[in-house]
Amino acid sequence: MKPEPRGALIAATLALAACSSVGDDYGGFSDYSAIRVQRVNVGDDRLSVVAPRPWNRHRPVLFEDVRAVEDWTLNGPLLDGISFVTGLRDGKSLIRQRRTTSQQVPIFRSNMTPPEIAAMIESLYRVRGGAVDFRTVSLQPRSFLGTNGFQLDYEHLDDDELWRRGRAVGTVINGQLYLVLLDAAKSHYFDAALPDYEAIVASAQLRR
Repeated sequence: MKPEPRGALIAATLALAACSSVGDDYGGFSDYSAIRVQRVNVGDDRLSVVAPRPWNRHRPVLFEDVRAVEDWTLNGPLLDGISFVTGLRDGKSLIRQRRTTSQQVPIFRSNMTPPEIAAMIESLYRVRGGAVDFRTVSLQPRSFLGTNGFQLDYEHLDDDELWRRGRAVGTVINGQLYLVLLDAAKSHYFDAALPDYEAIVASAQLRR
């Protein structure tokens, strides 16, 4: 399968063109809607977070029309983005894909270990995001949502010849995957967005 054009990577935030748009604050429809500095529900509403400054919610890019996934950006998905995975269930995929497709992104399994989840993320970038090189920088334990989760740091080079950096913090709760992922251009944009990302991760709460 030919990789999708990079002109829409949230950069994983993992990336692919989406099927629909979201409403803006002025009525009608737009690719973007404003996220204010207040607690908001993300994904399928199982998770809530607070951003330290306004961000923009935008249509799915790499995660294609999956209800448990939501994407945000500050400067446009080509430059930076945060993706939220909110309760992906056993046997489900981060993206929609046909069974007949030769190259498949692995489906999520509730008994996956952090290294296996990291490999699933790498496969997503390589198979559907157009990454020509992907490097795991580190994979380490990290507390998330009151559980023993993990932090994955990585870099990838895409077919637009731009290096990007990423960080994913996640955990599995009741057999479901929760993940907050930052992906941005390595030059300037990743470091600029990282403090916001860390504040958002720290603010994350499961909705009861």
